[in-house]
Amino acid sequence: MSIAALPLAPARTPLLTARLVLRPYEPTDTAAFFTVIDQERERLRPAFPTRVAAVQTLADARQVVAAYTQDWHTRRLFVFGIWHRSTGAYLGDISLRPTWHREVTAEIGYYLSATAEGQGYAYEALAAAVAFGFQAPLGAARLTIRCYATNPRSSVVAERAGFQRLPARPRLWPLRTPAEIHYYSLSSANPIE
Repeated sequence: MSIAALPLAPARTPLLTARLVLRPYEPTDTAAFFTVIDQERERLRPAFPTRVAAVQTLADARQVVAAYTQDWHTRRLFVFGIWHRSTGAYLGDISLRPTWHREVTAEIGYYLSATAEGQGYAYEALAAAVAFGFQAPLGAARLTIRCYATNPRSSVVAERAGFQRLPARPRLWPLRTPAEIHYYSLSSANPIE
């Protein structure tokens, strides 16, 4: 798909669920974003090594949040902070990284703070992200998720949301990432019910 044929970037409108607000980051979110990354660095590093490496200080977090705004406008990456509706607590984030081919696809990545896990928030946020991904202007035909085999909670969330696990892929760089990765896919023809 040529640059001229790309759809306009979606409005930076929050997504609301029963208990959550998913919204693009604002500069005022930097401290909350940094705190979760900093306090849970070791837990998040295996699945989000680039983000953890990029956010070493509050100033780094500020730059990353600013980059997310730029990424949104250029349609490279759509990142939503996940906030609890009633308490306003920051819980984590979820993102969609589109691939702009004839058939648009997007990979979804998500994490929650340890205190937010096990309460159904990941599923709730994923359902909202799936709706966002399949709707115009993104209009993805397929959404994908990668989960480390060592993170069964993430796999359960993907499967509960209707994502189908794909056959194992051959490893081109076996020493690069020692953990096995599970790949999941969901087609716009079979969205979450």
